[in-house]
Amino acid sequence: MQAKPRIAIAGFQHETNCFGTTKAGLAEFEMADSWPAMLNGDAVIRETRGLNLPIAGFAKAAEEAGMELAPILWCAAEPSAHVTDHAFDTICAKILDGLHAAGPLDGIFLDLHGAMVTESHPDGEGEILRRLRAWAGPGLPIAVSLDLHANISAASVELADYIAIYRTYPHLDMAETGARCVPVLRHLLAGGRLHKAFRQMDYLIPLHAQFTGATPGRELYDALPPLEQAGVLADIALGFTAADFPDTRPSCVAYARTAAAAARAADHIAGLFERMEAHSNHPMLTPGQAAEIACQPRTGKPVVLADVQDNPGAGGTSDTTGLLAALANAGAQDVLMGLFHDPQAAAAAHEAGQGSVFRIALGGRSGAAGDQPFDAEFQVVALGGGSCRYTGEMYGGGTATLGLTAVLKLHGTQAGITLVVTSIRNQCLDLAHFTHIGLDPAAYRTVCVKSTAHFRADFEPIASAVYPVAAPGVFPCDLGTFPYENLHPDVRTIPAKG
Repeated sequence: MQAKPRIAIAGFQHETNCFGTTKAGLAEFEMADSWPAMLNGDAVIRETRGLNLPIAGFAKAAEEAGMELAPILWCAAEPSAHVTDHAFDTICAKILDGLHAAGPLDGIFLDLHGAMVTESHPDGEGEILRRLRAWAGPGLPIAVSLDLHANISAASVELADYIAIYRTYPHLDMAETGARCVPVLRHLLAGGRLHKAFRQMDYLIPLHAQFTGATPGRELYDALPPLEQAGVLADIALGFTAADFPDTRPSCVAYARTAAAAARAADHIAGLFERMEAHSNHPMLTPGQAAEIACQPRTGKPVVLADVQDNPGAGGTSDTTGLLAALANAGAQDVLMGLFHDPQAAAAAHEAGQGSVFRIALGGRSGAAGDQPFDAEFQVVALGGGSCRYTGEMYGGGTATLGLTAVLKLHGTQAGITLVVTSIRNQCLDLAHFTHIGLDPAAYRTVCVKSTAHFRADFEPIASAVYPVAAPGVFPCDLGTFPYENLHPDVRTIPAKG
């Protein structure tokens, strides 16, 4: 090891919905959307500094610890169907070329997701680690950060020396998770050892039930600090239910100075999962039930309705109209909805101009059963260029790229519904998605967001109540509706509650 440890850092993130409609090609990783565009070299550190990203947290902590960093590449694409082979092979080659050009290294840090499925590799992260380990050899320490929704394989645990996983959903601790890898790398570089234990669970938890502010997430993650006090580094992944392959399931990893201590910790967590299974689903409203609530008199703060099955952050199309149609048919008033992904509607609004009225069939192109375009007249309330500075805790300091954006209000009906329509998919998880274009969500009776749980960090403080709604979408939270083909035969899905 060099006097000043030299660590290469890279990131390659994608959460794959195997039931989605469009794949992630190289262009999707190169473009800016919820996250920055692809970054190379020094820009990896410069353009992520201060953001709630694992690679930013690692870089800050590593620099403070006296490490020298060799930044290679960082990229992410909005969740979608499979990553194309071309994109996967190209980005892996860029990382490997960067490592080769970096010169002598003492370790590697990787900012990965854990639920990537490519056209040829069901276990995308396992394949990334296989290629990097083949280049690095067995002796170079590799530390990895993963998303809370990771589907972890035994191969990934074997190939990585240490895996740290987010502990909050909404993911408020992404930078912190990256930083947790620094002391472990220092321990390994000093000749220390860590014994590993890995356990996979035998049931799937719907994503809307993975919120860590409620049961079972709260109880599961509360188990980790006592283990750490006992000298065991343990983490939990709750799994991403739409990545259809045999390792799709919750899991846990544990690291300790003895194999026995790591195994005891992993068994303890697995036992807790077993006890939590009966609590691992949360009720959802039908669109009709949601519309009834939206039509009740306002008593204070807005009611927030979450269109959980059309979450673009889980590979949804962000254009389904089931909840919109139910609200319009019920004559709901004083409703704000977003974000609808419809580039044609946004362009038509810009062409028509602010204040004008035009007719269009909005959204409804997901292909989900029961989803169809919503044909109506809309008035153009406001127009925007689509750059939105996040203000909430999760993404604060970063910038969302939305493309041409329009605020549309239903016209010529009794329904008082205002929509934000964008040209680039973004999960509606930050109040700035509305405020940047002149809208105040707190002023409405009802706010509808296309998100599963990330919205809670910024929207719960302004809400009188929050309700998940099961409208049609390509990310079902009712796991019984997924046409799984590749789950492990021992893995159970939990029936949905109404």
